[in-house]
Amino acid sequence: MMEKIRNYYLDKCVLLFMGILMFDGMAMAQLERKLLDPDAEVELIFHAPRQINLLTVEPLEEKTLHFAIMHTFGPVSGGIRNLYGLDNGANIQFSFEYAFDANFSLGASRSGRDKFYNLYGRYHLLKQTKTGSMPFSLSMVAAAGVNTSDYTFLQEEAPDFRERSSYAVQLLLARKFSNRVSVQLSPSLVYFQAPHPAYLIEGDQQLYLALGFSGKYKLTGKSSLTLQWIPNLNNDLRSNVGVGIDIEAGGHVFQMYFVTSPALNEQYLLAGGNGVPGEAFRLGFNVNRIFGTRSR
Repeated sequence: MMEKIRNYYLDKCVLLFMGILMFDGMAMAQLERKLLDPDAEVELIFHAPRQINLLTVEPLEEKTLHFAIMHTFGPVSGGIRNLYGLDNGANIQFSFEYAFDANFSLGASRSGRDKFYNLYGRYHLLKQTKTGSMPFSLSMVAAAGVNTSDYTFLQEEAPDFRERSSYAVQLLLARKFSNRVSVQLSPSLVYFQAPHPAYLIEGDQQLYLALGFSGKYKLTGKSSLTLQWIPNLNNDLRSNVGVGIDIEAGGHVFQMYFVTSPALNEQYLLAGGNGVPGEAFRLGFNVNRIFGTRSR
C-alpha cells in the first residue's frame, strides 16, 4: 500500500516538473520571437499625419480614419480692437483620410478659401527602423483639387471646371534623430490649369516649386514645439513660415501655431502668398482625431 502511494506522488512530481519545463520553454520561445524583430519601425516621428499645414510621414493604422479641422484667422497686427485677427473670420478646412492598409490612405478636404475641394492620397514607401537599417521614412503625396467659388460677377465668361482644377505632388523625407528631434523635408510641385486673377492666390503662373521643411522638438511626453518653412524655388513670392506647439490630450492632437498665410491646402500653400513674418503672422489651430473602423 505504501509503495502505491509513493509511486503515485512520484508520478505527480514528475508530471509537475515536466509541465514547468514546457512552460519555461514556451516563455523562452516567446521571448526569442520578440528579440527576432530588431527592425521594428520607429514610432511617432510626428504627433499626427499633418503638422501645422504640411502632411507628414506619420502613417495611419489599417482601417482607421483621421479627421482634422484646421483654422487660420486674420493677421495679429490688427491689434486688440480686432482681437488679434480673430474678428476677421477664419479660413476653415475639414479633412477625412482613411487608411486601407498600413502604407496607403486616401483623403478628401474642403477649404473655405475659394470653396476648394481636394482629393489626395499618401503612400508610405519606406519607414525608419530602430536599428538604423532604414535610416529615414519616405512617403509620397498626390492631390487633385477644384475651386468651386461663384464667378458669375465677372464680365467675361466664368472659368470652367478644367480651368478651376489644380494638382500637387510631394515627397516627404523624414528622420527621427532622437526621442526629442524629428525633421522632414517636403519637395513640392503644384500645377494650376489656369491661375485666374479672381482666385484668392497671389501667383499668376501655372507651375510652382517649393521645398517644405518641418521640425519637431519634444518638450514632454505629450507636447512638442513645431516649425514650418516653405521657401518657393521658382518665383518671387514670400516664403511660408510657421511656429507652433502640438499637444496630445484625450485621444486628440491639438496644434496651435502662428503662420504667415491663410492657405490650408497644398496648392494654395505655394501659390496663395504670405505676409512678412512678425508683421503678418496669423493665429491658427488644428484639431486631429483618429477613429478605428474595424468591426468587433
